Amino acid sequence: MRCLAVCQDELVIRMLDEILLPGFEVEFIVEKGPLTRRLQEAGVTVITGDPRRTETWVKADLGPSTCVIIEDNGRRNPKRILEAVRDAGGTLVYVLGIGATSTEKRAAEFHDEFPDVSYLSMAELFGGPLLTEFSRSLTRARVQQYHRYFSDAERVLIMLHNEPDPDAMASGLALRNVLRRTKATAIIGAIQGVTRPENVRMVNLLDIHVEQITPESLKEYDRIAMVDVQPHYFGGLIDRVDLVIDHHPEQPGYAAVFKDIRPDYGSTSTILTEHLRAVDVNISERTATAMLYAIKSDTLFFNRQTNRVDLEAFSYLYPLADAAMIRKMEGAEITLERLDYVMKAYRGGTMADQVFCAFIGPSPREDFITYVADFFLQLEDVKWTVIAGIVNDALVISVRNLGYTKNAGEFVRRFFADIGSAGGHRAMAKAVVPMRAFREKFGDLAGEDIGVRLQAFIHEFLQHDQPAPKHEAPVLKP
Repeated sequence: MRCLAVCQDELVIRMLDEILLPGFEVEFIVEKGPLTRRLQEAGVTVITGDPRRTETWVKADLGPSTCVIIEDNGRRNPKRILEAVRDAGGTLVYVLGIGATSTEKRAAEFHDEFPDVSYLSMAELFGGPLLTEFSRSLTRARVQQYHRYFSDAERVLIMLHNEPDPDAMASGLALRNVLRRTKATAIIGAIQGVTRPENVRMVNLLDIHVEQITPESLKEYDRIAMVDVQPHYFGGLIDRVDLVIDHHPEQPGYAAVFKDIRPDYGSTSTILTEHLRAVDVNISERTATAMLYAIKSDTLFFNRQTNRVDLEAFSYLYPLADAAMIRKMEGAEITLERLDYVMKAYRGGTMADQVFCAFIGPSPREDFITYVADFFLQLEDVKWTVIAGIVNDALVISVRNLGYTKNAGEFVRRFFADIGSAGGHRAMAKAVVPMRAFREKFGDLAGEDIGVRLQAFIHEFLQHDQPAPKHEAPVLKP
C-alpha cells in the first residue's frame, strides 16, 4: 500500500520509515532544505514540496487509495495541511498523535472540522509490541543526545528539590547512571537537605550523598540537570538549565536545552527506568532498590496517579532490587513528632461531606503537613483532605483525594495561584503562599478561621463548576 507522510521531526520520520516499510511503500513530503538532503543520503524516499499547498499533493500523485499520515505533535496545527490534502482528493487520511497530548481531546477537536479524518495514537496504528520498540528507539536517541551534550562537562550538578523525597534521590542516582558519570563528576545536590525520617533512613541505608548547594555555588558547574523538579520551583533563582526530567505538570518561565516531562507518569523514576533500559545500562542493586522504593512511595503502592508504564517499571526493577532493604526503609514512617501533628489536626479539624480540613499551625517542616493529609485520607468516609500549616512565614496547603473526583491541582490553582505557588495532579496538590499575601487577600484570620475558610473553599469548588468569585468566600461556621 502506498503511503504519503508529513512529519515535522526527523527522528519521527526515520522511525516511521523503518517501521512502515515492510508493509507500505512510504514517501515523505518535506520542504526543501538540509533535512531533505540528510534523509535522501540515509535512503529515505523524499518528495520535495510544501505540504500546505494543494499542488504538492497533486504532483505527488495522491489518489483515493493512497494512505496519508500527518504528524500532530501538539506544537504546530496541521489544519492547513489537512485542507490541502482534502482539496487534492485525499480520502484515507490519518492524523498521528505524537507526545503526551490527550488523544481523545485532540481527536474531538479535529473531528469537528474534518469528520472524515481519523485520529490515531502510535499504539492504535502499530500495536503494543511495535509501540514499545518505537518508544524505546525514541528514548535511546534522546539519551544519546544527552551524552553528546554533557560529554565535555567536567562538573555536572543533578539538582533536586528542597527536602528531597525518594523519587528525587532515586532519579538523581539513575540520571548519573544514564549519563555514565561517577559521584565525583556528577554531584547530586539540593539547597535544603534531607531531614524527614524515612528519607534520612533511605540515605543511610543506601549510602546516598546529597550535597547542600548554595545559590552562589551554581556557577561552579558546567552543566545543570534537574530531576523531579522544574526551575520555577526555585522562585527565579534558576531560569535556565541544560536538562529537566520530571513527572509533574510542565511549568512556564524557564529555558532548557532538553526537557522530558511526562505528567501522566506516576513517578520520575519510571521515566528514568525507561532511559536506562533504552541504552541497556546495567542497573545496580542499590539503584534498583532506590527506584523501586521511589515508585512505590510516589504512587502510594499504585493507589494514586499510576500509569501502565509505572507497573512495567516496577515489574522490571523488582528482581533487581533488595526487598528486605525496602522493608527497612518503610519502617521509619511513623514517629512521635508526626503523631503530634496528627493529633493537632484531629482536635482542630472539621469533617463535612467526606472532606476533612485542618490547620495545624506553625511547623518546622513541610512534610508534617503532607503526612497529615495522607494520614486522614485513609479514614473511612474521607474522600478529600485539605491540611494547612505555616512554614517559614508561608502558608503551606496540602490537598489529597481518592483520584476519581475533581482535580486537586485545579483547586489550589483556582484559589491560590495569583498569590503564591500552586499546582499538582488530580489526586494530590500543594500551594505555598506567603502569609503576607494570604492576609492581603483573605484578611488577618486566626488559626481556626484559616481551617474554616479552607473548608468553605473546597466545598465551593466541589459544588460548583464556575470559577470562584473574586470577592471573599463566605465563612462557614464549624
